[in-house]
Amino acid sequence: MIPIKICGITNLADAKCAEDHGASAIGFIFYDNSPRAISIDKVKSIANHTQNRMAKVGVFVNHDKSFIDDAIQSIPLDLIQLHGDESPEFCNQISVPVIKALRIKNEASMAAMDNYKVDAFLLDTFSKDAYGGTGETFNWSFLKRKSDTPIILSGGLNPNNIMDAIESVNPAAVDVNSGIEKSPGIKDHNKMKTLFTKLKETYSSINVFTDSLTLKRMNT
Repeated sequence: MIPIKICGITNLADAKCAEDHGASAIGFIFYDNSPRAISIDKVKSIANHTQNRMAKVGVFVNHDKSFIDDAIQSIPLDLIQLHGDESPEFCNQISVPVIKALRIKNEASMAAMDNYKVDAFLLDTFSKDAYGGTGETFNWSFLKRKSDTPIILSGGLNPNNIMDAIESVNPAAVDVNSGIEKSPGIKDHNKMKTLFTKLKETYSSINVFTDSLTLKRMNT
């Protein structure tokens, strides 16, 4: 099955549901302006009740490095996703594998990939009003260029369009959030089950959430 991150987790029941269905990772959003925002203490509690085989990813938007470091050490986090305007230099200072999110508005948006040396790129839908979680897809035909860095596809994915997305883009992994929710921050477990059922026969040669973690540990 293609690696999948269930993002916007705010409670243990949703985390356990993702774990039971075989999610490679779950994501926790620390951005205060998100309807799915969560505290370090609450994430630590959830993480303590889930298996280590499922990576814990912290999502940050223009946070201070000190806050990110605190979250990494306190929870602890396996990877972080930088979803704001973080510079390549900032990304290089992080002690765990980094996923850099790029918000795709047009084909030119892809050029930013040349500036970063990170473990993976997450491609999400551009919005002038939000840094993510819009529930909208972007034009997948923009993804014509080849990248040596793994691509995680995000942005408006749900059980109805996930297979078309994978066939169109052939990403290394997928990230699903609002497409399997009852309301912001509360997952619909039936939709989650349907999603994983559809993904059962998919395949990826790497698991960006766990393989990058293993490589990072080997090099430290």
